[in-house]
Amino acid sequence: MENRGLKPFCGRSEPFREGTPSYNGRVPFTVRDFQAADFDTLWRIDQACFPAGISYSRAELRLYMRRRASFTLIAVSGEPDAAIAGFIVAEAGARARGHIITIDVIAAARRFGVGSLMLRAAEDRLISAGCRSVELETAVDNAAALLFYKRHGYSVVTTYPRYYSNGVDASVLEKTLV
Repeated sequence: MENRGLKPFCGRSEPFREGTPSYNGRVPFTVRDFQAADFDTLWRIDQACFPAGISYSRAELRLYMRRRASFTLIAVSGEPDAAIAGFIVAEAGARARGHIITIDVIAAARRFGVGSLMLRAAEDRLISAGCRSVELETAVDNAAALLFYKRHGYSVVTTYPRYYSNGVDASVLEKTLV
């Protein structure tokens, strides 16, 4: 099993309204905690966001979500059906360091600020847990993810050779939270 950060574009409870394309009007999203009934939907989202060998098996996703210091946040639309738009799994680790395990956003919700909303909510939760910094991994060839994280204050600190099952290296990014 491998940890992974944001792959190709595959807390707070107030509606998120910035960044919504004007042609689609305002679509608010909220973030809530994971509920057991969400698991199958989250696993299907992960399968849709990432290729085989990178996406998690059911057992892997369940393991990461059940780790002692991990938490899972869900972004839902403000529409009547409150459809799940994405999720983030993170954990508060040793030595006041947090870790973003994965962040997934469904194709229809991309470019609406859902990833940013979930990332900020996870960072807030990590700060509340006493974390002073957070790190994550993403593929070195994932330009969109690298740009996304750099826009949110993350910096590349090292590279893990052949980190992913397809042999691609991972950039390790870090951000100081407090």
